[in-house]
Amino acid sequence: MKFSKLMKERIRRVQILFRELGFEVVGGERNEETFSAAYENGNGFLGGFFIDAENKFLEVAFTFSFSSELESYLGSRLEEMLGICYEFGCYLNVQSPNSEIEFSVYSKIYYAGLNYYSLKETLRDFEACVESIKEVIDLQNESAAENT
Repeated sequence: MKFSKLMKERIRRVQILFRELGFEVVGGERNEETFSAAYENGNGFLGGFFIDAENKFLEVAFTFSFSSELESYLGSRLEEMLGICYEFGCYLNVQSPNSEIEFSVYSKIYYAGLNYYSLKETLRDFEACVESIKEVIDLQNESAAENT
């Protein structure tokens, strides 16, 4: 499988920037047109990034997965989750493959503006978005509130 020069440069550049920001790049899956890998910070936050030869931006993502039994619970919080994504400049994608509900939070940054500071700020906002959504959908907090 051979990558174009542009794709090789994008992968190299993104991995270097993640390392410079103190993240560990974990794994890496390649095919002819795409590259994806996970990244982890010192606090245990684990996200993923995706590079596609056809797109002009880097995409970072975090995926939540729930059983279909929680559909109404998640549905009741969807508006709030969308508001959080809007606040942090992120996007939300909901899918229901098999008997699960998956939703991904993601952010994009164009390669033309990709540098140390832009990636740092994008990842800061992205992680804050994910953490805020975790608070909204936390089942343990929900059951604790019902018991008080």
